[in-house]
Parts: sequence; C-alpha cells; structure tokens
Amino acid sequence: MIILLPPFRDNADIHDYLEIDELPNNLWDGKIAFLDRDGVINVGSENYINSPDEVKLLPNAGFSIGKLRRHGYRICVVTNQSPIGRGLWDHENLHLIHKRISELLIGEDKDAKLDLILYSPYTPWDNSWARKPNPGMLEAGRQILSNSFKQNIGILYGNDWINRPDESKSVMVGDRDVDQLAAEKYGVSFFRCDPNIGLYDVVELILGEKNG
Repeated sequence: MIILLPPFRDNADIHDYLEIDELPNNLWDGKIAFLDRDGVINVGSENYINSPDEVKLLPNAGFSIGKLRRHGYRICVVTNQSPIGRGLWDHENLHLIHKRISELLIGEDKDAKLDLILYSPYTPWDNSWARKPNPGMLEAGRQILSNSFKQNIGILYGNDWINRPDESKSVMVGDRDVDQLAAEKYGVSFFRCDPNIGLYDVVELILGEKNG
C-alpha cells in the first residue's frame, strides 16, 4: 500500500514560500528540468554520499545546469535519500552535502543555480508516495516552483491534484529505472543519462527536442 508521506525540502519547510531568482536570459514560461542527483549531477556511490567531503561533480555538470537555465528551465532536484530513514545520518548532514554541491556548481558556472531541492528520506519499505518510482516529489516541485498552492490548502498529490498544468515542455533526467517510472507516472518526458557522464550526456538532446 502506498502511503502519503510528503517529500522534504532542503533547509526549509515544504510549505515555505520560495523566493526564486530570475533566469539568466529568459522570462520563465513554466518549464522545469527535474533532475535526479547522484549519477546526474554528482558521482554516485553504492554506499551513499555520506559527507560533503565525498561530493564530486560529474564532468560539465555546472555548465549543463547553467545552460538549461539560460534556455529558460527551472532546476528542481528530486532525490531519494534513504540513509536518513535508515538512521545513518540526519537532515542537517544532507543539507551540508547539498550546500557543497551547490557551491561546486556555481564555481563552475555562475548560472548553475539549483532553484529547488526536494528529497525523500524514506526507506523502500515505507512505500511512500514521495519516494521514486512514485511521483510525489515531482508533483510538489511543480506546485512550489509555480507558487500555485495556498497555505490553507497545501500541496496536492495523486488523485487529489485535479487541475494539473501542461508539462509538455518539462523534462526529467535520471540514470535509473526508478527515475523513468517517476517521470512516466507524473507525465513528463524522460531522458536517461550515463551515470559516468551525467547531465552533460543528454543536455543537447533535451535542448534539441524541446526547443528545436
């Protein structure tokens, strides 16, 4: 049975208002690049990324994110982080990891800002709607980025979210089947990248298909 455990937002409450910087060259027309983290932005590990010192960006990750934002995409990271649910470390440690990733990205490309980072701290056996392959993080990401939810209503998920926007210009990038399944359940185009190359592997394909 799938349980509606909500996603978490990096260093903020999920319902906090999001102050969004303007995009480098374009007014935002609503398109989002939903990105998995490990194997897309940074080098992954079978034993998890457990500290900021373990963070290593994949080649041209910053350039690729900057390029997407220069082409009008908001960037929403959606990442499963079960070490929290497994009791290996806490939310603050994850924030420090994300802070390090963000610093390295900006150091590579000044436009490589992560507009929103969402994560699922739940284990696979929690059966949470927020954990990929379920689409809860993508659903929340859209509503937060567009500021379309109200405090008295909250973020809507699954069958409760009726009036959904057109996502034909948005994309999801991941390196695993769970990423593809989450994209399919949400209804957004999926691009699978080589986990040794990451986002740079598919960024030109994304821009060619979506903007060509």
